[in-house]
Amino acid sequence: MTNHWKDIKNTDVILVMGANPAENHPCGFKWAVEARDNRGAKLLTIDPRFTRTSAVADRHMQIRPGSDIAVLGGLIRYALENDLHHADYVRAHTNATFVVGEEYGFADGLFAGFDEAASNYDRTAWDYERGPDGYVRRDPTLGHPRSVFQLLKRHYDRYTPEVVADIAGCSVDEFLQMAEIICSTGRADRVGTIMYAVGWTMHTVGSQIIRTAAILQLLLGNIGRPGGGINALRGHANVQGATDHAIVAGILPGYLKVPTPPQTSLATHMSESTPRPLVRDTVNYWGNYPKFYVSQMKAWFGEHATRDNDFAYDYLAKQDGDATWLSIWDKAHQGTLEGFVALGFNPLLAGPDVPRLLDAMSKLKWKVVIDPFMLDSAEFWKAPGMNPADIDTEVLYLPSSHWIERDGSFTNSGRWAQWKEKAVDPPIGVRSDTWILSELFWRVKELYQDEGGAWNDPIQHLTWDYLNPREPSMIELAKEINGYDLRTGRLLSSFGELADDGTTSSGNWIYTGSYTEAGNQMQRRGTDDPGGLGMHHDWAFSWPANRRVLYNRASADAEGRPWDPSRAGIAWNGREWIGDVPDYGRTTPPDAAGAFIMTEEGVARLFSSQQLADGPFSEHYEPVESPSPNALHDNVPINPVIRWYDGVRESLANGDDDYPYACTIYRVVEREHFVTSNVPLLVETMPDFFVELPEGLAEEKGIPNGSQVRVWSKRGEVQGTAIVTKRIKPLRVNGKVVWTVGIPVHWGFVGITQGSMANLLTPFIGDANTRCPEFKAFLVNIEPAGPARMET
Repeated sequence: MTNHWKDIKNTDVILVMGANPAENHPCGFKWAVEARDNRGAKLLTIDPRFTRTSAVADRHMQIRPGSDIAVLGGLIRYALENDLHHADYVRAHTNATFVVGEEYGFADGLFAGFDEAASNYDRTAWDYERGPDGYVRRDPTLGHPRSVFQLLKRHYDRYTPEVVADIAGCSVDEFLQMAEIICSTGRADRVGTIMYAVGWTMHTVGSQIIRTAAILQLLLGNIGRPGGGINALRGHANVQGATDHAIVAGILPGYLKVPTPPQTSLATHMSESTPRPLVRDTVNYWGNYPKFYVSQMKAWFGEHATRDNDFAYDYLAKQDGDATWLSIWDKAHQGTLEGFVALGFNPLLAGPDVPRLLDAMSKLKWKVVIDPFMLDSAEFWKAPGMNPADIDTEVLYLPSSHWIERDGSFTNSGRWAQWKEKAVDPPIGVRSDTWILSELFWRVKELYQDEGGAWNDPIQHLTWDYLNPREPSMIELAKEINGYDLRTGRLLSSFGELADDGTTSSGNWIYTGSYTEAGNQMQRRGTDDPGGLGMHHDWAFSWPANRRVLYNRASADAEGRPWDPSRAGIAWNGREWIGDVPDYGRTTPPDAAGAFIMTEEGVARLFSSQQLADGPFSEHYEPVESPSPNALHDNVPINPVIRWYDGVRESLANGDDDYPYACTIYRVVEREHFVTSNVPLLVETMPDFFVELPEGLAEEKGIPNGSQVRVWSKRGEVQGTAIVTKRIKPLRVNGKVVWTVGIPVHWGFVGITQGSMANLLTPFIGDANTRCPEFKAFLVNIEPAGPARMET
């Protein structure tokens, strides 16, 4: 979240899109309800289904799965066409004034620089134009034909209400009613927020959907302001914290970069990872990358990381290609991955194309499962259709404690790191994740000591200076993450103290300040709220620097006056900034630097010249399986820079009548995810796997409510109870009636009750940037089925 949960109470308009917080984030959703009830905020949902959030919303608009960018692009056009954008904000806080180079262009679904043979872009074709001083040219009038503002207007001019309706399946009137409410926030005295979740990320254009929402919010002046923001709803219970600490293999903690093979020296890695300012007036805080990186290496390798050995740069593996979820399992499918460790994760049910995953798991030599429960992944050889005699994979199950059985910290969606206490003891014989991982480290280290082997030094030199080295305490780990002044042993109070000379350590720079000499800041429970905006600076710790709203400098105008004094994020009083923890020094004058301190531009990016693989602006592309051609460019129907894994193209439906229905995967509150399959009272509330069918489609196919229905894609099939509903309507897409089917994801062949694995149906394809699988839009067929049975 750019903002935080409680801040949602300060908004005037809440757009819920790509999320269903009433169902999946019910505790946090209370603040949206409070905004609706106490401020009169409008609560809107745009979704392929009428959800439990829609049931309490002021207005709902149904759209076809995979049409989000078309809708958001239409909102951008509506704001610009009707002069509803926050013009002063856009000039002050975005790159609307920046001039783009002559090489840039867009035609027939492709941006300039596309290499068809390589299926990627040469992103230098999207560079800004530079002046004689080396900095980007700007046009404060916004009139230059290659200014970002003019390019933006031209790009989204195609997204008329009629085009949006044709692509998304909504009516023109429905769209215009939504647009009027959402774009009413493009003024100083109003503000709107967007709540999204995996309904946006799980597409082949997931990153660009979020980019489109960011563009919209920037045009309306809603980023950095209390009550505004782009607010990602992270999973239970610690997805945000896990991401911050690099549970994703493509980053290091604190979103630092993983070295690559061409970066043969620390100097090269630093040079290629540290951005240079594009304008004079930018903080360019990522320019401190060397301080963050060196401090992290000191935390990991201590006295063995010195200037003389490039701070142990050679100890880190160099990542060749991506190490995303899809790519890891593709290597297993090819037989080139020997082993896999699943920690608190059920990859068999959580991944796409289950038949392919089962084949991949069967090719592993070994697999370790660390989890409180024997989930489906721990016993994959028992899946329907599998023959255990054909599988040589050795599976090791290490029972671990549940999060309620240990203390530690959670970081919620709003970046608040909150300390919690253990509620109950784990069962006899069950050990903590910390003990298991520490013991694995020591067993490997001792094997190296006995036998030697490649990469011995990184293992032997890894810092492990804990009171009980076989099981570090949570307090010790929290202090290590915070970091120290290594000259004095003092816990650091801010990442501003980090240095690149080896005199400081920090396991994760964005958490520096979370455990200081004043104590465990995550454990604080002060409830004072002087401004009444719900910031509560004395409650827990919010990264970075206990800041509650990111980019809060943008909550004020060029002179430092809040856009809305009744909702002042920060304000300049002539001497210093007051309010939230400001983006930069408290006494830094308003005209000294741009509000968006992490960008080289110093401002927010309406045009993203280098950051994404599939374009500097977003563009509507169809899902890889779609019931409709692309209404904007039929010759480039899908994202042109998707990574195609071997055999995937052959596993996709080609738009023929064999698979006529759009399908989407979702979750229900009674099941949360997979672990609750072992909780009797929750299973009792939602025992059976089901398929949500539109009333008209069920009638057409002869499928009564409560009967059994078979659903199949080109990859697999499921069978479950038909829930016939009015919550999904038929849509008219490009002149054709399109039906949508909904399927919950929670069931498998393990648990108190069993049911079909929904991801037997989904394609092994993902976002062009993150490789996040496209669970939310694919094609199926349906028919009545006989008695209940497991999938094949």
